[in-house]
Parts: sequence; C-alpha cells; structure tokens
Amino acid sequence: QVQLVESGGGSVQAGGSLRLSCAASGDTLSSDIMGWFRLAPGKEREFVAALIWSDSETHYTDSVKGRFTISAGNAKNTVALQMDSLKPEDTAVYYCALKRHWSAQYDYWGQGTQVTVSS
Repeated sequence: QVQLVESGGGSVQAGGSLRLSCAASGDTLSSDIMGWFRLAPGKEREFVAALIWSDSETHYTDSVKGRFTISAGNAKNTVALQMDSLKPEDTAVYYCALKRHWSAQYDYWGQGTQVTVSS
C-alpha cells in the first residue's frame, strides 16, 4: 500500500505562483510514476503532469507547458509541482497520484488540495 499526502494549495491572483508538494509513504518503488491531476467544477478529471522517478522523465498536458514544472522534492519520495503564471482556468482540486510502471492506470491517490486563481 502507498499513502499520498498533498500540501501547498491556496488562493492566488492571476499571474501568481503556487507550489504543490506530495509526500509518498509505504510501499514505493524507484520505478514508480508520480502524476498530478486536477478536477474543476463541471469538468472531467484532467491529467496535468507526470514524473518517472527512475530517469526523471517528465510529461505535461499542453495547457500547462512552460508554466508548470514537476520535479522530485527535496525530501525522499516527494514530488513537487511548481505552478507559475497561473490563470483562472487553473482553478481546481489538484490530486497527486502514483502508478506502478507495469500498471495501465494510476493506482494510488491523495486526498486533493484546492487551488483557486482569481482574475
């Protein structure tokens, strides 16, 4: 089992920045893939970014490229999402998730953290 705990959400004006962090504990593997997703009111859950721990390869959805950066955190088994140049449409609950490298889907999810961007 794996437990994921997000932190760092909040409210910011458009153009501002926030940094989200996710701490993973339990049965983590160096080959795991860490992802961030978001869920906005009235919309479906959307993939935001992913980091493959073994080689630090990253992936982003087009709408956040150049604005968001996913990286390994300073503490072991943590992943950060640096969000710059935030827009009102980035407002959502952000979820951290973990996928085993052999799995077709993300297997573990955090509780989510609210990000609100005002215009």
